[in-house]
Amino acid sequence: MNYQKELDEILSAIPAPPPKQTLLLHACCGPCSSYVIEYLAARFDITIFYYNPNIHPKAEYDRRLAELEKFVGVFPPSVQNAVKIIVDNYNQDDYFEATNVLNETALQTEPEKGERCRRCYEFRMKRAFQYAAAHGFQWFTTTLSISPHKDAEKINTIGYALEKASGTKTTRFLPADFKKKGGFLRSTQLSAEYGLWRQDYCGCAYSIRT
Repeated sequence: MNYQKELDEILSAIPAPPPKQTLLLHACCGPCSSYVIEYLAARFDITIFYYNPNIHPKAEYDRRLAELEKFVGVFPPSVQNAVKIIVDNYNQDDYFEATNVLNETALQTEPEKGERCRRCYEFRMKRAFQYAAAHGFQWFTTTLSISPHKDAEKINTIGYALEKASGTKTTRFLPADFKKKGGFLRSTQLSAEYGLWRQDYCGCAYSIRT
């Protein structure tokens, strides 16, 4: 499915602001958020949800959060549109429990886009959706699909399943494949322009080796 086309169709059907509809945007770092903020900030009232207990070590988690906060504080689309950041708990035991990677040891050596990653997407997106629904956000989505190393089909399938399972029509999943339409390239350009540090692995201890 062309999720980027689906996103464009949804955007065209949403009445032009004001008022803006609210969007909870799960994000993993500043570089991945850059193009997504640029693309969506004029259409949505965005709150970034930083929930990433998969990231190892803690110093890496802190550095990515610091880069995200720095970028949001100076990037004109985020400043002009008052993009906010919510930081949720960091507990790596939650990641290990959700993925069961310590018990299913074969998952530890999988290349990216496998079952370990799918469980990690689901774990973080589920937390984001629960927060969005509990706080009355109209939409939720994630920046994860901007990476060429992430499986957009799995990400969007999870998002739609979370919306369906909730039984609520007040919070909807916003589909996307943000790497499309030059999105990934634009994220690298913005990273260079704003001096953002770009990490060289996805986040978990196992992705360092893969």
